Amino acid sequence: MSDLLIGHQNEASEGPQRTLLPRTPMTRRPPLPRGSEHLAALKPDSCVRSLALRGPWSWMPALEEALRKIITTLAVKNEEIQNFIYALKQMLQNVEANSVKVQEDLEGEFQTLYSLLDELKENMLMKIKQARPSRTYELQNQLAACTKALESSEELLETANQTLQGAENHDFHQIKDSVTMAPAFRLSLKAKVSDNMSHLMVDFAQERCMLQALKFLPVPSAPEIDMAESLVADNCVTLVWKMPDEDSKIDHYVLEYRKTNFEGPPRVKEDQPWMVIEGIKQTEYTLSGLKFDMKYMNFRVKACNKAVAGEFSEPVTLETRAFMFRLDAGTCHQNLRVEELSVEWDAMGGKVQDIKAREKDSKGRTASPVNSPARCVQSPKRMPSARGGRDRFTAESYTVLGDTLIDGADHYWEVKYDRDSKAFGVGVAYRSLGKFDQLGKTSASWCLHLNNWLQVSFTAKHNNKAKVLDVPVPDCIGVYCNFHEGFLSFYNAKTKQLLHTFKAKFTQPVLPAFMVWCGSFHVYSGLQVPSSVKSLQKRNSTTSSSNASLT
Repeated sequence: MSDLLIGHQNEASEGPQRTLLPRTPMTRRPPLPRGSEHLAALKPDSCVRSLALRGPWSWMPALEEALRKIITTLAVKNEEIQNFIYALKQMLQNVEANSVKVQEDLEGEFQTLYSLLDELKENMLMKIKQARPSRTYELQNQLAACTKALESSEELLETANQTLQGAENHDFHQIKDSVTMAPAFRLSLKAKVSDNMSHLMVDFAQERCMLQALKFLPVPSAPEIDMAESLVADNCVTLVWKMPDEDSKIDHYVLEYRKTNFEGPPRVKEDQPWMVIEGIKQTEYTLSGLKFDMKYMNFRVKACNKAVAGEFSEPVTLETRAFMFRLDAGTCHQNLRVEELSVEWDAMGGKVQDIKAREKDSKGRTASPVNSPARCVQSPKRMPSARGGRDRFTAESYTVLGDTLIDGADHYWEVKYDRDSKAFGVGVAYRSLGKFDQLGKTSASWCLHLNNWLQVSFTAKHNNKAKVLDVPVPDCIGVYCNFHEGFLSFYNAKTKQLLHTFKAKFTQPVLPAFMVWCGSFHVYSGLQVPSSVKSLQKRNSTTSSSNASLT
């Protein structure tokens, strides 16, 4: 209808009568639905105007979406409030329970103090009671002796006076001797014991001051970690800290640490949990036997007295540089079964793998463990499985390589093998090592080789040359590789005795390489170069064996 209808009452008719009036030429915006003011808060005015010009209901989807967002935000806020209310109620309960506990503890402490004072009082009273009769006995004996001597002296004195007054009595010598021998002359007029009991008095002035100064235990200050004194070496971390204020009430310290791959200040949220060490009595602690499978470690420490713990220190991050690698299970020989860092030779491995390969061909190739999404972020030096497949090494090249390239600095790792293995080898190789190549028999690999088959031999091999090593064969071998200086040294991992050193000029990055036949071994990575190895390497670098000496 193009006109507005306005009804009014007609006197001639019973019902209302409507009159048509001309429409005023103007543009009216339909009123916004209730609650649409939130849309104006979420969208610019231009957006609201553009929606309004599209039609009376064109903004409904936007309003509906805005309402959903508001409802979601409100629901989240309500949940936060509910959680906060629950936390407040829990804190109220804790305040009640903890106040009762500390009150009972305080009463117990004072009761213990009262008991101690009562016991101390009884002991002191006993000493006073024991001192009184002994002194009384001595003084009474001395008093009795003096009284008796005085009576005897008075009798002699009266007799002597009578002798002097009597003219007829001239026995002066006898009287003189009696008076001279009188007991009064032999008496000591000094009391044997003192009547002063002050040596059994107690002065509680100092203790009273201490009791009057008695207060609640203060909250310990946060320790300060001394980065200059802290040390990371030999897969150990020694952390040193100090207190900003002297506090004699500290009972122990609590140290927490965690591994991380992030440099700089520790992040609040971290995938790795904090590991806790309690009961530390000194202001330093050494963590030993660590495996540095991540680049850094976070540390923090707090002080505790017998009642309360203080705040944690400012957390610090220490670099724990070490050579961490894994075995490339996707490219090893098919007769080698790799699990994490352990390898076992399996005579049936090839047949089993052929069956599995045929089964996978129909289902599509699956990702190898080295490229699995479950793995952490790959290092730039970690080798991708570009040459994937179990035919990477075949025939008698029972070889498996590490998955991380060595192209600089110095690195160290260890390997422990089964002494019953028929053959075992450990060393490094270029990535271009051929599929049929055995370690040490080409110019692309260097290794120590142990042969237990028929005749036992322990040799250093490179470029199909071998040198017999006249050293005891260790159970665990340490491998040190200094890429830039071209040193590849092998050590007894326990005694750090040098077994052999190759001096080579590496023309391309190398990979840790291993070989085993009819046996097994386990690799230990994430190790730092031991300090003893560094010092030995410096001493022996000038006299080390070279490739030319291999025959």
